[in-house]
Amino acid sequence: MKYLHLIWASLFRRKTRTVLTLVSIVAAFLLFGLLDAVRTSFDQAGQSANGAQRLQTGSRLSFIQLLPQSLEARMQQVPGAKIVTYANWFGGAYKDPHNQVFSFAVAPNYLDVYPEMEVSDADRKAFAGARTGVLIGEGLAARYHWKVGDRIPMQSTIFPDKSGSKNWVFDVSGIIHSTDKKAAGFFDQLLLLHWAYFDDTTPYNRGGVGWYVTKVGDVNQADRVAKAIDALSANSDHETRTQTEQAATASWMKQLADIGLIVTSIMGAVFFTLMLLAGNTMMQAVRERTGELAVLKTIGFSGNSVLAMVLAESVLLLVLGGVIGIGLAEPIIPLISHGSKGMLSLAPVGAGSWGLGIALMLAIGLLVGAVPAWSAMRLNIVDALARR
Repeated sequence: MKYLHLIWASLFRRKTRTVLTLVSIVAAFLLFGLLDAVRTSFDQAGQSANGAQRLQTGSRLSFIQLLPQSLEARMQQVPGAKIVTYANWFGGAYKDPHNQVFSFAVAPNYLDVYPEMEVSDADRKAFAGARTGVLIGEGLAARYHWKVGDRIPMQSTIFPDKSGSKNWVFDVSGIIHSTDKKAAGFFDQLLLLHWAYFDDTTPYNRGGVGWYVTKVGDVNQADRVAKAIDALSANSDHETRTQTEQAATASWMKQLADIGLIVTSIMGAVFFTLMLLAGNTMMQAVRERTGELAVLKTIGFSGNSVLAMVLAESVLLLVLGGVIGIGLAEPIIPLISHGSKGMLSLAPVGAGSWGLGIALMLAIGLLVGAVPAWSAMRLNIVDALARR
């Protein structure tokens, strides 16, 4: 540590170059912090259901595999299961397939499981009495200027009706008002239609259920309820997996893509580029100080001391930028989760992320500093002073 002032002075000998390099390192480790939060969130999802008010049950095989409707009555008999409802993905779009709408075909008691979705008694009654009726989120209504009583054309990107057409027409029966500010961005954009109408109209459903949602009586017994539900269909042709809603979403994503591989690939590319950039900075810094390093050796610094100082300079550069980058990720992650209105729930930067990040800082710092440090250690005093 007694040479820290020399290392610091050498590091900021060219302030502009050092600052630009630091900005690149900060950006790389900020991205690392954010992506590692994504990876951690997916890894942690579903480890325990305890504490969850709702459980989601889908096919163990694939999220596109339908479950029998008869499973509802059996699930309702599971001790601890308070309310059981179900839904199917409709895959709706308005006018153009690019205008995707979160649209579900739901059971009559679907709203009973989601107190966050507030619908007036009049609107619920109108929805229950209209076969082609739909409930829409207030954000969706504002987006397309829909109002109660409107007749809206919708396309299903998945399901045609019995005539083979994917064009459906619905009547707006009511508006959904979200009482949960964190999840308002999701509930405000929902469109709910009758599961019975959907099942009768498309020939491809035939009584199938996309997923079940169970409201549990005691959140501390959620794990036990989940296992009991899955036991109902064990060793059948429709085995289920019951998880929290967050874990179910993560499971769907994992079936679409290998999140861990994607994150690792992106970070690999980022850190490879960072190594080239930091390595070039260190090579230039040592090359410019050839004479100064020779003077250090002349006044008694050993080759090993010079090597250690150059390596320390490289590591210090990476650690400075890395700590700032991961430090910035800590307040940004909650902002992302809050800004997504509950659609994203990222894990905070924990000890594991910090430990991995610091290990990467040290490893990259030693790696990019190895060649210039070795050159500095083998530097011949006479040749260096003669600038040969």
